Formats: sequence, structure tokens, C-alpha cells
Amino acid sequence: MTLKFKALPTDEVRALQSGAPDAYGMVPERRLSDGDGVPCRHCLKNVAAGEPYLILAYRPFPELQPYAETGPIFLHAGECPRADETAELPELFTKTRDYILRGYGADDRIVYGTGAVTPTPEIVAKAYELLARPDVAYVHMRSARNNCYQCRIELAGAEA
Repeated sequence: MTLKFKALPTDEVRALQSGAPDAYGMVPERRLSDGDGVPCRHCLKNVAAGEPYLILAYRPFPELQPYAETGPIFLHAGECPRADETAELPELFTKTRDYILRGYGADDRIVYGTGAVTPTPEIVAKAYELLARPDVAYVHMRSARNNCYQCRIELAGAEA
């Protein structure tokens, strides 16, 4: 089986870029990038200096429930192409030393004991390890400093 690092779905992103409310019912905030540390969760590239971007609350779960974490993310304000689903760690994430990886069950609940700060060079191996467990349906990658959602990791052929 092969990993898939998955960016946010285009239909959700286009709605937000068009002014749809975020997870808190607010219109996304609009800012201009200074070119440093503004990772778009759709194209998985940094928003370049001088380009507009959105800050919004995002909940990467289908419905409200106790484990449905919501937090801030960035998106390009204008349309950008969705990052390809790849088995390799997207380049955007290679410049930070570590991330939190956490496994979730098919019921979208945290699988206890799976969350850990993981050094960047070990992310692919750790994701495979977690996804080999029968109780883990997918993995979230989050910032180790701010807990911001980065992307979802699945096995190819797994339910989206």
C-alpha cells in the first residue's frame, strides 16, 4: 500500500475563497503575505510575499463531536491548484524539524496512543506504522508548535 498526503478538497477551498463562512461561521480574514510562514493548505506551497491570503477556522471532520478539533489555517485568497496526492512528504513540510502525527479511527475519533511529535525525516515511516494498525483509518499531520492542521495522510485506496 502507498501513502497519500492529501491537501484540502478543492470544493471546500473554492467556497471559502468565494466568501463562504469558516468553521465558526465567520467570513475568512484577508491579509497580505510577508512571504514567510504562510502555508496554503490547498496547493501546499507558501503564499508569496505581497500575495493576498485568507486566515480562517477549519475543522477537518465531517461533523461536530468531542474530537473534532478546529483551528486556524491559511489559504491563498485566489484560486490555486490542489497539490497532487503523493506518497512523498510534500516539499512545503521539509523545512520544519518536526510535526505532530495522530491517528483517527473510521468514526473520526482519536485513537489514543497514536499521537506523537515526529521528526520530519521519520514522518513517512511513522505514517505507515500508524496506518498499519487496524484501528487507524487516517492520520492528521499538525504543527508541533501551534497544533495547526497541515494535511491528512491515508493509504491509497482508503475511503476519503
